[in-house]
Amino acid sequence: MTSSIWWTIAGATVVTAVIKGFGPVVMGGRELPPRVGGVIMLMAPALLAALVVTSVLADGDRLHVGADLVGVTVGGALMVWTRAGVLSAVVVAATLTAAIRFVA
Repeated sequence: MTSSIWWTIAGATVVTAVIKGFGPVVMGGRELPPRVGGVIMLMAPALLAALVVTSVLADGDRLHVGADLVGVTVGGALMVWTRAGVLSAVVVAATLTAAIRFVA
């Protein structure tokens, strides 16, 4: 890897540490209002969903619909409709995606 990549990784590490330390310094030990805490708790699942959608639909600089999308959609539907665990959904999504790629 080039040195510019390492500088980018180091910069991202420092920025992440500063952001994580900023909240406790500003709050000074006070409790967050329940409404704010609820919003913060929902940010992680929303970010994860955005990353999954971006990963599934992105193909370089254009949108791509393919086996990945079918696998993730069926795995997500399995989780919602049958209340199966995340591991089950991932196994179904990976298996279905591999099967579609094998056939196509």
